[in-house]
Amino acid sequence: MIMGMRIPALMSKQGIRSNLGMINQDYVQVLNPRRVGDDNPVKGKEKVVVVMGATGSGKSKLSIDLATHFPNSEIINSDKMQLYQGLDVVTNKISPQDQRGIPHHLLGIATTPHLDVTVSKFCHMATLAADSIVRRRRIPIIVGGSNSYIEALLDDYSTFHSKYECCLLWVDVAMPLLHSFVSDRVDKMVASGLVEEVQELFDPNNGDYSRGIRKAIGVHELDRYFRACTNSKVLRNKLLQEGIAEIKENSCKLACRQLKKILRLQNVKGWNIHRVDATEVFRKKKSKLEAEEAWAKHVIGPSVMIVAHFLSTKTHIQDRPIILKPTSLFRMSLAATVAP
Repeated sequence: MIMGMRIPALMSKQGIRSNLGMINQDYVQVLNPRRVGDDNPVKGKEKVVVVMGATGSGKSKLSIDLATHFPNSEIINSDKMQLYQGLDVVTNKISPQDQRGIPHHLLGIATTPHLDVTVSKFCHMATLAADSIVRRRRIPIIVGGSNSYIEALLDDYSTFHSKYECCLLWVDVAMPLLHSFVSDRVDKMVASGLVEEVQELFDPNNGDYSRGIRKAIGVHELDRYFRACTNSKVLRNKLLQEGIAEIKENSCKLACRQLKKILRLQNVKGWNIHRVDATEVFRKKKSKLEAEEAWAKHVIGPSVMIVAHFLSTKTHIQDRPIILKPTSLFRMSLAATVAP
C-alpha cells in the first residue's frame, strides 16, 4: 500500500498509459500544493526526486532502477558517510558496477576523514549538483539515509526549496525483517573485507570516533579488537565477534532512528511522502527470482508510476518528455501489475 495512492491488487490496463504520463486519477491523489513533497507544478521550479528509507531497505537499488527507467537522470548522494573517500565496504558505498553507468554526485568526494561535512555544507553542494544537472536538462534523484541532510535541504526557507519541487519516495520494510537482513549483511561485509578496511584507518594514538568518517558504524566497534595486546587467538576472536555483534546492533538501532525521523517528517511536519512497501521483497529473499518479481510488482512498478505522474505535470521553465527505456525489469513490473 502506498500512502497518497490507491493501487488495487489487480489494476486495469486502462489505468496504465503507454508513456506513463497519464495515470488514472483513481490511483493518483492530487496533493496539497503547500506541502513538502508536492507534485503540482510550481512556477519557476524544476523537479527533483528524493528516495528515502532506513539502512538496507533498498534505496540505492530503487534510485538506480528509476534512473534506468528515466534515462535523463543523475543521482545525488545524501548519505553523510558515503560523502567520504574510503571505507567503501563499511559505508556500503554503491560499486561502479552497480551504478550501471548512471552519473553519481557527492559520492566519495570528502578527502579529510577527520572533519565533519556540516549540514549547511551539504546543502550548498547538493544545490550546486542539482543546478548542474538541470542545466543539462536532466533529472536529479537524491538518495541516502541521512534524513537530517534531507530535512535541511528541503526546508521552506532554503535556497534549494526556492528552486525545486520534490517528489518524495519512502522505501519501507517491516522492521523485524529489515533487522534480520541488516545483520546478515554485516556478515557479508566482514567476508568482503570490513575488518581489514577498518584496520587501515585504525590509529592507536587516536581514540576519538566523534568526527568525520570515523563516526561510521563499523569503525569504533572494532577498537578493542585492534588494541588487544594478546597473542591468544581465542581472546582475539572473542573480541572480534563482540565487535561484529555491536556493529549489527548499532546498524539495527540506526534503522529504527531513520524510520522514526521519516515518520516525524510525515506526521509532524506534514511532508507528503509516498510510502512504497518492500516487505514482500524481503520475505522472498531466499528465492532470487521471486524477490525480483516482488521488487518489480511492489516497489519499482508503483514508484515509476508516481515519478512519471510527477514529471508529466507541466513545469514553467521547460517541458520534459517522459522517456522510458523498455527494460526487462520495467516490462516485468507492468506484467506483474496487470496480471490477472
